[in-house]
Amino acid sequence: MDRDETGSATRAAIPEALAVVDEALARLRYGTIQLTVHDGRVMQIDVTERKRLSV
Repeated sequence: MDRDETGSATRAAIPEALAVVDEALARLRYGTIQLTVHDGRVMQIDVTERKRLSV
């Protein structure tokens, strides 16, 4: 994905990244979602789920 004349990254992958984050949020009860960004583009999405145990 190249940058356009204004210097902003092209937006082709944003809907895909948002869909992945939305899906992770829908199924995640406790945990974290971490986005890795390189040159203004989402390159990786890590989801860490935590399980809560009743003691």
